[in-house]
Amino acid sequence: MSRPEKRSVDLEATEMLAKAKQSDPNLQEAKNEGGITRAGLKVLVLLAFQNCVKNLVMRAAVSGDAHFLYSAAVIATEGTKCLSSTLYVLCTGGSPNTIYLYLRTEWRKFALLAVPAGIYNFQQTLEYVALRNLNAALFSVLVQTKLLTTAIFSAGLLGKRLRRAQLISLVLLTTGVMLAQLRPDRGEASNGESVTTGILATLGIALSSGFAAVYTEKVIKRVGTTQQTATAPPVSGLAYTQIQLAMTSLVIEGGWAFATDGAAIRERGLWDGFDYKACISVFNSAAGGLTVAAVLKYADAVLKGYATAVSVVLTGLLSMLFFGTTLSVEYALGMVNVFAAIVLYNVRDLDAHAW
Repeated sequence: MSRPEKRSVDLEATEMLAKAKQSDPNLQEAKNEGGITRAGLKVLVLLAFQNCVKNLVMRAAVSGDAHFLYSAAVIATEGTKCLSSTLYVLCTGGSPNTIYLYLRTEWRKFALLAVPAGIYNFQQTLEYVALRNLNAALFSVLVQTKLLTTAIFSAGLLGKRLRRAQLISLVLLTTGVMLAQLRPDRGEASNGESVTTGILATLGIALSSGFAAVYTEKVIKRVGTTQQTATAPPVSGLAYTQIQLAMTSLVIEGGWAFATDGAAIRERGLWDGFDYKACISVFNSAAGGLTVAAVLKYADAVLKGYATAVSVVLTGLLSMLFFGTTLSVEYALGMVNVFAAIVLYNVRDLDAHAW
């Protein structure tokens, strides 16, 4: 690009930013506070806390003699999301008719949502399997390999090129994960727990998460939103989208539950073994999913990366405090590497060149 062209592009970008700041006070606030708004800072704390608590609560729910069906837990989670989103719509001026109109207007999205919904349901099941066999501290580190799988799928399916900082971060990530596994806490591998099964389940989560993220970017986000019409639902689209996504997940997970756990469901019922810890885990997962979806409009990739990094450290410390997990020196070094990798992967301004 020649200098005159570059100046023209820069001028247009400056004008667009100036117009955006007039209509969005958060951008002006971000400039005044060094790029992170007050809302963004709250999001950072909330996301870090949610990521940490989810792992710990789920670990507590599946430890010991817990024997509830994981498919039932996923169904309960998605059902809670659907009910909560519906209540939110009804309490903010919506009605069953507006929900019906939205679902009818956006029916084409059902087929598109089926793929990521099915993948995320699969991930939720694997989370229960992984945390049944691994302590929360080790899981929180291993699951960050989703950065690596996301990078691979992005390069393969979207043709993206990684920045130098991202390549370095992936090396740090791989090193950190290897260090964290050198001396896993074998003392917790009791009551039928298997570290190998937990690791394989965690890697499955990372693989499916990477694919789902790239698929969403490639397909879902590139589909133009349906234009508003006189009969279209009001513009509080997030809650309506959550209802649609939860309903899609319920259909998929319901079919999966009867296909895989049909005999157990017919014999003992869907909710057999559900205790208060399982209920807390379900409500926490549902609330966390809705909260994360609600605050993403304030959180860019950088902020989410910082939140994830902080949650890794918090999970390790709280797992040691509440579950007596022994954190070795190797694990601590691995956690530092993973922390640095997450932050480095999401920082955009360290270099301007892609490899």
